[in-house]
Amino acid sequence: MKLDKKLKLKIQKMVELDMKMRKRADQGKAFDFSVDKKNTKELKAIIQKYGWPTIDLVGKKASWGAWLLAQHADHDKKFQKKCLKLIESVWKKNKASVSRANIAFLKDRILVSQKKKQLFGTQFYINKKGEMTPRPIHNLKTLDKRRKEFGLTPFKDYLDAAKRYKPKRVKG
Repeated sequence: MKLDKKLKLKIQKMVELDMKMRKRADQGKAFDFSVDKKNTKELKAIIQKYGWPTIDLVGKKASWGAWLLAQHADHDKKFQKKCLKLIESVWKKNKASVSRANIAFLKDRILVSQKKKQLFGTQFYINKKGEMTPRPIHNLKTLDKRRKEFGLTPFKDYLDAAKRYKPKRVKG
């Protein structure tokens, strides 16, 4: 498959807007939900036309970016589930086409939104003291084994990094 440079740049631009808005929100400014909604709408159109934006199609950075936009589509759980199925399907056909870690993050995001325990310990909230706190995790004894299978660092390392993150906004 040939790299689609135009699509790659489009996704990267969408991610740039996403990250700028989140950075402003972390600095205490209002969270702009319209950015997520617009990006979701555009990502839906991309998927409709091309299928999941794989590494072969848009490169590693833009494929990751498509996942990030799906991850941030919390206002559209049905779409997030569709994206998860697409990513899993692509991964099963060609393991080099997408990052398996993206599957873990999106799966956790969906489970947390359903008030279920996450499997990989990727989802946190900011507690009342302003500290990053992991959402409930299923079977802590086998957590690092699951994380390793999906290309994630040991949970202790991930937790240490999360605790160093100090946003100005407090959101539970």
